[in-house]
Amino acid sequence: MPVRSEADGFLRLHRLFTFHLGVAVSLSWMTSLYAALYAPWVRNIRPLIDPSASGPVESTWSFLFAMPVVLTVSWLMVIFGRDLLRQARLLRHEAAEFAIAGAAAFLVFYISIDRAVAALMLGV
Repeated sequence: MPVRSEADGFLRLHRLFTFHLGVAVSLSWMTSLYAALYAPWVRNIRPLIDPSASGPVESTWSFLFAMPVVLTVSWLMVIFGRDLLRQARLLRHEAAEFAIAGAAAFLVFYISIDRAVAALMLGV
């Protein structure tokens, strides 16, 4: 009986995580596409955002769309790798694993939105 309840708990958490990650992916893409309409398309956008910072050269395309692509790939991996995720448990509690995955996904989502807003502020 405990195996059945563990499977149901995993499916419930997986379904919830997949839904929320899908929402984050769509919001990330919508924000990045909206920012792409107003951002200056340059070869190196970093000096425009922060002139005092010297970092790697990053074009507007990679600046805006790298994080949404990472989120999309991770969402597809979560959807199609459900059985693999069920077998590859690292922690004792499934909820803790999903909480860590959610925190990591939220961090990437935050970076994506932050980059889009920074590019939007350039167009203002």
